Amino acid sequence: MIRVGVVGAAGRMGRTTCAAVQEAEDLELACAVDPAAAGLELSDILDGQSPALAVTDGLASLDAALCEVVVDFTVAAGMSERLEFYADHGIHAVVGTSGIAPSVVERASAVFEASAANCVIAPNFALGAALLTRFCELAAPVMDNVEIVELHHDAKVDAPSGTALHTAERIALAREASGAGPFSADPTTEVHLEGARGGLGPMGIRIHAVRLPGLVAHEEVVFGASGQTLTIRHDSFDRRSFMPGVLLAIRRVAERPGLTFGLGALLDP
Repeated sequence: MIRVGVVGAAGRMGRTTCAAVQEAEDLELACAVDPAAAGLELSDILDGQSPALAVTDGLASLDAALCEVVVDFTVAAGMSERLEFYADHGIHAVVGTSGIAPSVVERASAVFEASAANCVIAPNFALGAALLTRFCELAAPVMDNVEIVELHHDAKVDAPSGTALHTAERIALAREASGAGPFSADPTTEVHLEGARGGLGPMGIRIHAVRLPGLVAHEEVVFGASGQTLTIRHDSFDRRSFMPGVLLAIRRVAERPGLTFGLGALLDP
């Protein structure tokens, strides 16, 4: 039985994670942390049955609860300090917070390299999204160009999404490793509206961000070559779609020394 703490327990992803953990037979929800809901019983913020557990306001309660793994779905602000706390206290970390700066990831990599604890940071915990990235890596060396469209709910504050950036990075790395050379040049010479061609990602890959009510998390990658296109798309319609990936990371983080970025590596046997 793995003892799990959830930081950001009262948020949308935090509540969904708490419910998924307590439904898993091999996991125990041992601690729920969220300053916004401190003092409330877990049953006050979750639907259905909940363990008799009060929401706390500080990370120190993770130690007191003997948590082996913490799941952090909070905000990017203060993430570096939280990751250092987890590493210093020997608690494996599973992090799905959006918008984490590359410098924070780089620092966390060094911190967990020196720690007995490990860390998994994933821009997207949907298994389908991880498979999309794998398929894109296969296509990258043989197609002439690619563009990414990511679509999210209207409350998302960062653009483009971490998922889209991660996908572009993996495509660029696969292209470079194959020796296929750069993608074909963008022929656009006149732009009548700023940003019409999207943002420039790794290897010049264009990334377009859509923000609309009614969406959850969606990504479409369109490859083009002479006389053909290949479209790979993933859609999350509910936050429960992320839970199998979160549970996989909880179960496997202890096997992954240091820091693992992205869910794809956890799909390997």
